[in-house]
Amino acid sequence: MVIASPDLSSPPPRFADAQALAAPGMGQVDALIRARLASDVVLVNQIAEHIVGAGGKRLRPMLVLLAAQAAGYRGNHDTLLAAVVEFIHTATLLHDDVVDESDLRRGRKTANALWGNAASVLVGDFLYSRAFQMMVEANDMRVMRILADTTNRIAEGEVLQLLNIHNPDVDEAAYLRVIERKTAVLFAAATRLGGLLGGLPITQEEALADYGLNLGFAFQIADDVLDYVSDAGTLGKNIGDDIAEGKVTLPLIYALERATPERAQVLRHAIQSGGLDALETILAAIRDSGAVARASARAQDYANAAKAALCTLPHSSARDALAALADYALQRDH
Repeated sequence: MVIASPDLSSPPPRFADAQALAAPGMGQVDALIRARLASDVVLVNQIAEHIVGAGGKRLRPMLVLLAAQAAGYRGNHDTLLAAVVEFIHTATLLHDDVVDESDLRRGRKTANALWGNAASVLVGDFLYSRAFQMMVEANDMRVMRILADTTNRIAEGEVLQLLNIHNPDVDEAAYLRVIERKTAVLFAAATRLGGLLGGLPITQEEALADYGLNLGFAFQIADDVLDYVSDAGTLGKNIGDDIAEGKVTLPLIYALERATPERAQVLRHAIQSGGLDALETILAAIRDSGAVARASARAQDYANAAKAALCTLPHSSARDALAALADYALQRDH
């Protein structure tokens, strides 16, 4: 099979183009999400609606739809599985905010801040179980295996991150192990499912999964960079929130590698204590060490790898849209 070269005379696709291409399917996904959120337990509806209704780009379900389009799929199970992926993601957000003791997400109060930790955890469990109810409807053992394995890996990532909290000795390899499981595996599952639905040869299905995995790494690293260069008005959380929670992310790891002994001592103490008393010193250490540029370059490497993985697929507007999402992962400000 001959893969068409990209048309260099036309402007590169933008995130808005990817959104437009996925829009018809995303409308169906949103309707399905609303329908399947329904419960006769009022608190379930309130909390689920609070977090699902908070907005966001719905990137993960969009990946299912665009990957399915790139694979030539013409059925309706892509809508079902896109909703499943969003439910799994939403459940992880509820659990994350409890573990992190977060009170702000996307500029709004978190569910645990409004209703308490117990209710948030239990509604997260409801969303997980609802996702598994829905995935059975696809009646495909491979689909169920992919999603079951993915949710298990996400749970491992949660535990790994918990072990790394307040640990100043976390290195880049340990950090990448966490974000692979917490973020990248769900991206990879989303794109693999699209390829599976389209009946692609295994090599192309694996290429879509590789694209998703690398995109997930790029997305999370870029997100972690934003924590030190953005603010609550754009990112939806406060600058320095990660270090306040004792999270050691790539900018901080790189800053520690090049910090003076005095600054390194301040950084290590801040990680261990979770305090923001030395925030200005921390930000200066990150700035002066070039950590933001280094971490951004690392994210760029993953985005490039994601786009390279798409080269095994035949050219299509959906493939272009997937490439645009890799650029968006790096260019967004929230």
